[in-house]
Amino acid sequence: MILQYWQKFKKLNYWPIFLISLIASIGFAILYSAADGHLMPWAGKQILRFIAGFVIMVAVAITDIRRWMFLAYPFYIVSLILLVGVELMGFIGMGARRWIDLYVIQIQPSELMKIALILALARYFHLTSLAETRKVSHLIFPLFLIIVPTLLMMRQPDLGTAMILIMSGAMLFFVTGVQIWKFVATGGLVAATIPLLWTLLHDYQRKRVLIFLDPESDPSNAGYHVSQSKIALGSGGWFGKGYMEGSQSHLNFLPEKQTDFIFTMFSEEFGFIGGLILVLLYVLLLIYGFIVAIKARNHFGRLVAIGINSTFFLYAFINMAMVMGMLPVVGVPLPLVSYGGTALLTLMMGQGLLLSVALYQDVRIGR
Repeated sequence: MILQYWQKFKKLNYWPIFLISLIASIGFAILYSAADGHLMPWAGKQILRFIAGFVIMVAVAITDIRRWMFLAYPFYIVSLILLVGVELMGFIGMGARRWIDLYVIQIQPSELMKIALILALARYFHLTSLAETRKVSHLIFPLFLIIVPTLLMMRQPDLGTAMILIMSGAMLFFVTGVQIWKFVATGGLVAATIPLLWTLLHDYQRKRVLIFLDPESDPSNAGYHVSQSKIALGSGGWFGKGYMEGSQSHLNFLPEKQTDFIFTMFSEEFGFIGGLILVLLYVLLLIYGFIVAIKARNHFGRLVAIGINSTFFLYAFINMAMVMGMLPVVGVPLPLVSYGGTALLTLMMGQGLLLSVALYQDVRIGR
């Protein structure tokens, strides 16, 4: 058995593993800089989490893709139970109730749900014919899979994760052949309910939207984060101020520099060119993901690859757009770079699923 897994490990594609390690190493360096040249409290812990995540990624990668299809619904149910558990016994951190303390570790179930939803939807649509996906009655169950965890996340509140969940789910609906008019109708329905949705938002969420529309309306209070982020981004110039030389971040003008605004800190120290290189690394990893999806000969693996890749893209795009003032601040981390435990581990698990799809790309899975 060990020899069998070793043979599978040797067949893994090491190019994406190298890219993942390189991007994560950039994160370690920036977290080290954020702590003024100290491993603690961020870089050291992130390195240990990455090592754990790397083990998880490899274990997921060498596991037969058919087993992941079998585990899709159980994994979703466990993740949903944990989300409900947040309502009952979750603790508050940074103004939101998103975490559960399991005494050994603290987990954020909303991050696990991103992977669980993709697996569950991929399994459902794998077993559903194209003709069936065109019937509204066959879309009720997958919509239920998306709506229930989304509502639970909105209560925490976790608007950023809920947005990613909806958009990644919509992507899978699209690639499985759901007609465009259904997306248009759904969009129209959502647009019609915007006044109601606006009243359901928390005060700070409404304020973030207003600040996004008019960043200069409250630069010293609600608009402080974005204002300082733009100053730091602009001050980096073409080549940056140098490693550990960023004034906005090291003088503590830049808030949440180790999590949501880490791309701003990186760009201040390494400039536009450094930021462009990091974006290029993300693009290369995304290209690999789409190649995996194209080559997969089973529909389940293809859908998993598209879902994981879409989620990864949304992480990076929303974070970068957010710190540049192109989107409201919604608290989405920069993948593999921002400090965080559950987010890093689930991202590594997602990349492990991509590697698994690639490793078992020729496996046929019947409907």
